[in-house]
Amino acid sequence: MNTSLHTHSNYDKFPATETEGRIWRGWEEIGAELVRCTDIERPLVVFDTYHGVCDEELTGALARIWPEAELIRTEELFRDERQIRSMTDPYVTDDELFGYLTPLGLADFFDPERLNEARERIRHRERRTIVYGSGAGYVAPNADLTLYADMARWEIQRRFRARAIHGLGVDNSAESPARQYKRGYFNDWPVLDNHKKSLYNRVDYWIDTHRPGRPLMIAAETFMQGIGRTVRRPFRVVPFFDPAPWGGQWMKEVCDLDRRQANFGWCFDCVPEENSLLLRVDGELFEMPAQNLIYLRAQELLGAADRRRFGESFPIRFDFLDTIGGGNLSLQVHPTDEYIRRTFGMRYTQDESYYLLDAEPGACVYLGVKRGVDPEEMLAALRTARRGDATFDAERFVNRFPARRHDHYLIPGGTVHCSGAGAMVLEISATPNIFTFKMWDWGRMGLDGKPRPINIGHAARVIDWTRDTDEILRCHCNRFEPIAEGEGWREERTGLHEAEFIETRRHWFTGTVPHNTGGGVNVFNVIEGDELIVESPVNAFEPFIVHYAETFIVPAVVGDYTIRPYGISEGKTCGTIKAYVRTKG
Repeated sequence: MNTSLHTHSNYDKFPATETEGRIWRGWEEIGAELVRCTDIERPLVVFDTYHGVCDEELTGALARIWPEAELIRTEELFRDERQIRSMTDPYVTDDELFGYLTPLGLADFFDPERLNEARERIRHRERRTIVYGSGAGYVAPNADLTLYADMARWEIQRRFRARAIHGLGVDNSAESPARQYKRGYFNDWPVLDNHKKSLYNRVDYWIDTHRPGRPLMIAAETFMQGIGRTVRRPFRVVPFFDPAPWGGQWMKEVCDLDRRQANFGWCFDCVPEENSLLLRVDGELFEMPAQNLIYLRAQELLGAADRRRFGESFPIRFDFLDTIGGGNLSLQVHPTDEYIRRTFGMRYTQDESYYLLDAEPGACVYLGVKRGVDPEEMLAALRTARRGDATFDAERFVNRFPARRHDHYLIPGGTVHCSGAGAMVLEISATPNIFTFKMWDWGRMGLDGKPRPINIGHAARVIDWTRDTDEILRCHCNRFEPIAEGEGWREERTGLHEAEFIETRRHWFTGTVPHNTGGGVNVFNVIEGDELIVESPVNAFEPFIVHYAETFIVPAVVGDYTIRPYGISEGKTCGTIKAYVRTKG
């Protein structure tokens, strides 16, 4: 297997921000601290939770910490499941994969009568009372002590697969992980995110329950300090890796992953709404959703212009698609901006590009329809293949281009595409990440042994048939343009397409490269070189070391910074690719 020039792995799978403070380990230590904090007459404690926190573990822990307390579980105050399903059905929809972004709030999930009864019990309580579960802070807004147990979406997905959790107010644990994810993405997570935002200034302690039976707790001051330190310097979120029906072998070597796994197809290395953020506190790694950083410090992270444009949505997504030693991705297309807004309630679409970190001989990318293709003929052939009556002759209808190291293919919404086997793709895209309309999956099964959903109906309504051979060759393939150079470095524009809001710049260098955030967030990947160092010319942050294939984020507030080879890479030619949001106008 080709792994370029990199023969060893120094990829950091657990990047963290060093933060001072106390950390409490395990329920026994946590309990002792909470008992100390509530040594008053008839204390009221709120223990709010995000989706995915283990209800059984939490209930047992609270009963042990406060055996004499009255426990009020929020889910018992919800509307009946039938009512909740009826209320959420228009947004969850009956589509296998896609819903519509909910306008509902957490208050809508509570039964008014049950809620009022609980609040009366709280008001007239005669002993210690604990309100716990999702929405506890809504039930009891005037608590003596407020705790929050958070959960990153990547871990929620693992618990979906294990049938270990259910949706907000509904028992959907028997449904497919894809359907559970859909309910979370379009309904539960927006509802709970909006609720969590209302609690940031009320929470006294934050609790990490990502590892079952091994909780960690930090005080609000430590939590906020960690957020503040992270946003003022370059940082990385925690990557997570997943197998795929088409998955490959490259990441096992370069990222030092479990060799016993059949494959790894995905790495989500900069998807803040999915990824974790780690704080290193007193030698322990405290885990939280990276989304907290955006909700709390969006202006500093994104910059004023991007904050106005994207709100609290991180606009740039980097991930890996590994097909080296694997197979083709599904032939697919992403929606246009207008279609995603109208059909799914999203603000912007998944425009993207494929940057080739590596490629085997014969690797390819499928991109755009061939010159003169008849749309109805191609769609009819896709429908025939979906029924199993024939295979789809992709190369009759879709362009096939060679994939070589450091190629860059631009893929705005509406462009038919997929990576072929033998490629290691750094996918640079806008953030919406589930809106892939598969048209042909090469006749294979998913990891669950079942066919993956095909979305020809959606695809037919968004394919841009003008993106044919001529247009693709003219505007989508390796659009490299020299921009600037200095002592020991040169800069190239590599895209993206004029229809996309992301700009990408590639730097090759043996010396120090000057950068400036330009008032917006910058996202990088190390495309060549074992080790680089990111520094502030005015010592505004501690030097930050990154390694080959790592993705890192430079917040808008950083301003000036430099990147140069470091350690074993000194004296060698290194490379980065940088993405940022283009300035309008």
